Amino acid sequence: MFTHIVVGANDPEASRAFYDAALGALGLGPAQGPDPKGRYWWRNDRGVSFAVGKPIDGDPACHANGGTIGFHARTPEMVQAFHDAGVAAGGRSIEDPPGERNGPFGKLILAYLRDPDGNKVCALHRPG
Repeated sequence: MFTHIVVGANDPEASRAFYDAALGALGLGPAQGPDPKGRYWWRNDRGVSFAVGKPIDGDPACHANGGTIGFHARTPEMVQAFHDAGVAAGGRSIEDPPGERNGPFGKLILAYLRDPDGNKVCALHRPG
């Protein structure tokens, strides 16, 4: 659905460590970069990209209130691994504990975190 997402980071190295751990638990390799603008990039096998870096306008990074970035998890175990790796790498667990939710989109396995700059991210598995 999207080609790339970039979020601001006041400490790109801390964010790189957080996302290397959390996204590594979902099977993505470590970040590429930094690029010439100081951003770190993760790409999946379909070319969809996610990046972190200091805002180009020079203002401090801040999170989007009400925004969430969801990452696909192939298994329920990967959801828990994403959560645990993210917390161990400086993230903060938020909302309900990782696990099953039932709602208008059916059964989902979810885990929500705040990254070091407060961005809300989640891992999501849709049982087959």
